[in-house]
Amino acid sequence: MEFASYGFDVYTSEVDDHGVDFVAKYNGAFYEIQVKAVRLDNYMYIRKDKIMLDDKFLICYLRFRDGFLPDVYVFPSSVWKTPNALFVDYSYDKPELKSKPEYGINYNKRNAPFMEPYRAEAFFHKVAPDLGKFAGNADEADAAKLSEEE
Repeated sequence: MEFASYGFDVYTSEVDDHGVDFVAKYNGAFYEIQVKAVRLDNYMYIRKDKIMLDDKFLICYLRFRDGFLPDVYVFPSSVWKTPNALFVDYSYDKPELKSKPEYGINYNKRNAPFMEPYRAEAFFHKVAPDLGKFAGNADEADAAKLSEEE
């Protein structure tokens, strides 16, 4: 689990009826996380009645591709306060429309660059900068050790 590997305490929920898959805690701050996974560039949505737009309500978005580890992104649900081509808002407020209102991620080649700032590593280094420094130093130390062994 990505959050636990960065030093977060992770609490799973018994049921997923409120749009929260797990809760994570770091330095006294609690985050509610909804996990969404897609294969390739498929559209993904979250019903509006299952989410609140808040910086502490996070989406952990996993994008799977054949032959690669998944791309992992973490972003606050508040991105939908200002919808755009990537983070879309569909109200379905016309009488002939039967779908429930939703927020969506319209990931495709054209929108892919807009998702880059939300890579999981960026989130974890922002929330837990000390861990980022530690991980960077560990990588450098490992690289130095390997070069000494050669």
